[in-house]
Parts: sequence; C-alpha cells; structure tokens
Amino acid sequence: MTRPTRDISLPRGVSDLLPDTAAKIGYIESRLLRVFELWGFRRVITPNLEYEDVLTIGMGDELKGKAYRFDDRQTGRLLAFPPDITPQIARIVATRLASWPLPHRISYSGRVLRQTEMQTGRNREMFQAGVELIGLNSPEADAEMVVMAIEAMQKLGLDDFKIDLGQVEFCHGVMQASGLSGVALRELREAVSRKDTSAVALVLKSNNVSPESSREITALPRLFGGCNVLEDAKKVTSNPRSLAALENMRQVLEILEIHGVSDFLSIDLGETRGLDYHTGITFEGFVSGIGEPVCSGGRYDDLTARYGFDAPATGFTFNVLNLLAALDRRPELEASATRDFLLFNAREDRRVVLEVAKLLRLQGYSTARDIICREYEQSLEYARRMNIRCMLVIGNDNESYRAVRISDGVVVPVDKAKIALPELMKFIEESQGDR
Repeated sequence: MTRPTRDISLPRGVSDLLPDTAAKIGYIESRLLRVFELWGFRRVITPNLEYEDVLTIGMGDELKGKAYRFDDRQTGRLLAFPPDITPQIARIVATRLASWPLPHRISYSGRVLRQTEMQTGRNREMFQAGVELIGLNSPEADAEMVVMAIEAMQKLGLDDFKIDLGQVEFCHGVMQASGLSGVALRELREAVSRKDTSAVALVLKSNNVSPESSREITALPRLFGGCNVLEDAKKVTSNPRSLAALENMRQVLEILEIHGVSDFLSIDLGETRGLDYHTGITFEGFVSGIGEPVCSGGRYDDLTARYGFDAPATGFTFNVLNLLAALDRRPELEASATRDFLLFNAREDRRVVLEVAKLLRLQGYSTARDIICREYEQSLEYARRMNIRCMLVIGNDNESYRAVRISDGVVVPVDKAKIALPELMKFIEESQGDR
C-alpha cells in the first residue's frame, strides 16, 4: 500500500526565492541603499515582530486590516507581523531617538507581510527599501524625496519611468468645502479615484452642494497632466485650504526644476490615495510596462505624534519585487546573478588549485572549487547550471592553465603569471561573436 504524500507546498502569496533571484534582489537593494547613503541617510533594522496594539497606533484602517496577528504564549498579548515599515520608524524615532537632534535621515530595507484576498494572486510578502526624513516641514524636503527616487531608478538603469505627484491637502480642501460626509463623501472619493466623471456628477446631483464647490469637485478627475495643471486648478479653486496646497505644490515643482528632473514628472491633483494617512505632497513611481507602482511616498506629519513625538515627516519606499519585474533581463541585473570561476583540478595534488582559488578571491573574483571528483564535461555542465562564467582548468603543466568560457565553450591558455589580471576577466565577458 502506497503511503499518501505529505503536502509540503507553501501558502499562497509567498515564494522560495532561488539563488539567481535572490542575487538580483540583493543587487537592487544594494544599489538603492547606496543612493540613500550618499544622500546622508543612515540605516536601521526593524524587528519582524511587534506587539499588535503598539504597531496599530501608527497604521491607518487599511493597513490594520492587512496585519497578520497571533497570540504570544509568553505574555498573552497579541503579536503582529508588520505590514509596513514606516510605522516602525515612527515608533523608533519617538521612543529611541527622541533626545537626538533633528532632522532624522533614516533608511531601511526589509520584508513585510500583508493579508491579501486569495483570488487576487498578489504576493503576501513584500520587500521594501526606503527612507524617512523626520523633522523638516519644507518644500525642499518634499522635493528631496522625489529626486532621490528618480536618482535611485536611474542608478538601476531605468529611464522610461514617470513620477506622479499629488497633493492630498488639495483634495481635502475640495471635499471639506463640499460639506459632504458619510456615504456621500465615500462615494465621491471612490468616483474621483476612478476619474469617473459620470459617478461624480451623480453624487453632486443627489446632494445639496454649492455651485462653487460643485465646480471644484467636477474638475478633480480632470486635473492631471503636466505643470499647466496647477494653473487650471487655480481657475476653478476658491477654498483657502486647496489654494494653500497649490502654492505648496508650486514651490516643490520650482525646486524640482532646479534639480533638473521636471521631464520625469506628471501631476494628478485628483489623486485620493493616502487621504487618511498623508498630509501634503504624495507621489508614485511607474515604469513603462509595469502596472503597479515601483515606489510610493509622501508627507505624513501626524504619524510620529501618535507615539508621543510630534514632528513633521516625509518619506518613500520602493517595492523591490516590482523593481525586479521592471528590470527583468537587463544585462547588469543578469550579471549580478553570475559567479566568476569554477576551478577544475586535473592534478592529484590539491595545493596548487587551492592557491589559485585564494589568489582569485584576493583579486575580488567569486571562485568555487569543484571539490567533487567527476568528469570534465560534468563539471562544465555544473558551471552552466550554476551560472558560472568561466571554468579554470588546473592541469599538470606548471606554466599554464586553461580557461573555458561557459557561454560559448571557447578555450584559451592562461599564463600562470597572469592569472589574476583583468585580461582574463575580459575574456570571459566577451561573447563568441566578438572574437
């Protein structure tokens, strides 16, 4: 009788990330963290577990519903996996860094877990890498976040992308001036987020809204595009809160022009994302061909106050897996998943091959020795499967070795005295067609 096979599958929404993918993620994270470092940000590492009641202090209703919770048998309190790192940074600043001088420039990278609907097919596990700038309430701080996001994408080799800028205070002002609340306000926000002008008109028809407010609301779904959107918005806006938001947006755009990044920008004053969390400028980064944003952020001046430390703040985070999809098959990303050398020892003595391996590693080349005793062709196949670029054969000749380029099988002799020189690396990086 055959015993039933045990189910060893993973839960939906999480994945094993194998060596090539893990290497690419590591490459992306390292490039992002380097940009953050060059802008003066210092990294913190946040825990993967928090007390649920502490964590939810810094989360909006949407995030609260996405947190995984379970009982802590040691304390009897609920624990939670963080669905986002920003609330953790707010807690750290308010409790561990409260006596430090402002501003705080903090960077991070890590994984979070979020509840998702089973039918959506979305990942429950997310890789985040981002920054938080806490203690500055100025247009220059908002602009700095946008420029950093653009620079990070450029450093990764992306060029076909856009940053969509919004200003939630503009939306807040329009909706506050309408006098709507409850179901009507919720329906209006949903209609504006879909840019559904017919649904917006239906909400206005069903509720008593002033002509001035109706004009502002009707314009919201159409206020997106280039910098001329600000002038269009001024023509239809009369409430002071929205006018102040437009002035703030103008100041931020002026600084972004100095940075020379205006060509990467678009404006959407009808953006309702983050109305319950953000307090000013918001933005999302989109890469051509990728439906989901690769980064998102904005100002959130009320968050640290929830933990007892009132300070203005802005920040953004990259979704690393979305970046991975955007960078798929780019040469520099593919190269990050390769290793340089596999050493095949044709001698009985292992002393020389171990010396060669040490020498190559000292020169900064990744080097593995094929310790298993197997045939030459088997070792070549192993190198191919392991994404190793070159197999170096240590033969009985004391003066030279053989380098085999795995991509095309080309073999060249290598002078023992030149084994660590750049010429060898140049050889393995060349394609067969270049020779």
